[in-house]
Amino acid sequence: MKIGVDIGGSHVGVGVLNERGAFIAKKEKDLNNTDKKENFTEILVENIIDLISQILTEKKIDISKIELVGIAVPGIVSETDIVKAENLHIKNFNIVSEINKYFNVPIYLRNDAKCAAIAEKARGSLKKCDDCIFVTLGTGIGGAVFLGGNLLKPQKYEGFEIGHMVIQKGGIQCNCGRKGCFEKYASMQAFKKKIIDTYNIEDISGEEIRKFVDENITDEKMKNIIDEYVEDLVLGLSNLANIFEPQKIALGGSFVYFADILLDKLNERIKQKNEIFNDNNIPQIVVTTLKSDAGIIGSTIIDY
Repeated sequence: MKIGVDIGGSHVGVGVLNERGAFIAKKEKDLNNTDKKENFTEILVENIIDLISQILTEKKIDISKIELVGIAVPGIVSETDIVKAENLHIKNFNIVSEINKYFNVPIYLRNDAKCAAIAEKARGSLKKCDDCIFVTLGTGIGGAVFLGGNLLKPQKYEGFEIGHMVIQKGGIQCNCGRKGCFEKYASMQAFKKKIIDTYNIEDISGEEIRKFVDENITDEKMKNIIDEYVEDLVLGLSNLANIFEPQKIALGGSFVYFADILLDKLNERIKQKNEIFNDNNIPQIVVTTLKSDAGIIGSTIIDY
């Protein structure tokens, strides 16, 4: 059995998978913005340990039966450290040693977008594609690229921080220090912020924001927000498509909860003249099939 941990910008998910990669159990915990203070790393580890312990206790699983723990991290990682996770305000934190204080099992770290991408390539929406791109849209934007069926990866870190590709010179200030980054315009957090600012409403949950969109879908202001978001997302996706020539682009993260109102517009927009240089190879944009489970599943696939 393996344990997968998915650290998101606003949650932690933990799952125990059997030898076939199927879930035995899964639990989640929200991470409120108010938790992101000086001792946030302590809170993060406590939540991970607590969720793992709950599952092991409830399912009567001894830790000796666990082959490994895989952790999906929203940022740059080394073998032992979260080197840099901008949206969590974490730098150079040895999470492996902290978790090993409680569970003495092998622990593997990987960027969360890469984990989700590997899961989708192995078992999901990208399974039949050799050349493809995975993009996760949530608090930020992450991604992964496969060419010839192989995951592209640099020698040192996992790279492909596509969320920090600048699409607007001198644009919105990003947590990374640059201005105009892709994720400041096309993440789901950016989409949500635009709605909150435009309608002058208090901060609300993802579930509430979806309901608000549905209630105002015919309003001109909402139509403009959606159209502007699609424009910004297509700008970044078309840049990637022109560089890597993918057959398919899969979108994950909290985007999946808005796909029914955004996906068709995206596919229509990317087909318009001059977006894709090679108009004989316009990629199909799809939604991930594993949805929120992709990060947990992919974190346990260490031999990809």
